[in-house]
Amino acid sequence: MGTFMVKGVTMDDFLFRAVLAGLAVALVAGPLGAFVVWRRMAYFGGALSHTALLGVALGFLLGLAPGLGVAFVVVVAALMLGALNGARSQVGSLSLDTLLGIVAHGALAAGLIVTATLGGVRVDLMAYLFGDILAVGWLDVAGLWGGALGILVALAALWRPLLSATVHADLAFVEGVNVRRVELVFMLMLALVVALAMKVVGILLVTAMLVVPAATARAFARTPEVMAGLAVGIGALSVGLGLWGSFVYDAPAGPAIVMAASVLFAVSRLKR
Repeated sequence: MGTFMVKGVTMDDFLFRAVLAGLAVALVAGPLGAFVVWRRMAYFGGALSHTALLGVALGFLLGLAPGLGVAFVVVVAALMLGALNGARSQVGSLSLDTLLGIVAHGALAAGLIVTATLGGVRVDLMAYLFGDILAVGWLDVAGLWGGALGILVALAALWRPLLSATVHADLAFVEGVNVRRVELVFMLMLALVVALAMKVVGILLVTAMLVVPAATARAFARTPEVMAGLAVGIGALSVGLGLWGSFVYDAPAGPAIVMAASVLFAVSRLKR
């Protein structure tokens, strides 16, 4: 299928896998990112992504796959942050964003410390922090698409109550929506997206894939559904442009994808 070889693998093969992996992330990050933007939860997503390195470190420490460690830690972090979000009046004089910052950076520091103490285990921190999409295998692609489709099915079932709770939580409660449960499920879906996207754009850039395409789509959308769809398209375009830039200019693929998304956002501002 490929035209030339790089270390025994055809160029077309690994680029094709990278595109498929990036599209899976764009597909699920688009609609979830729309809710992140509407609910002003960008810092929440950042806090979750920062805890992911601790999951990587614990995975190596316990002899588990790093992805399993990340999934476990970010889900626990989502539950904890959700509890903090539901108890704002009980956190004293500290604002919620301050508590999120403490949890995020504390978990990131713990992850770095655990990683540094792993004897005989070499951890490629750059790959986990900034992604290594060009190294994904077919098993990774299958896992990404399976996880993305599963989250999308859950989001489709939750779409109306989540949208109602986003627009007006009190009114949604009066209409019979279990707002706390809906918000908790949404946070868990965000946690799983962080775990999925880590391989593509890395721990430190995953929030950008949730926020930037959705923020770009907001300038052109008139309905929630259109904004979610446009966010998917913009995310997919960012993946394509980023991989092209990475190939042509020998730039890191994950940061190149986020940079492409940022450029598209800047262009969308010219419309205003």
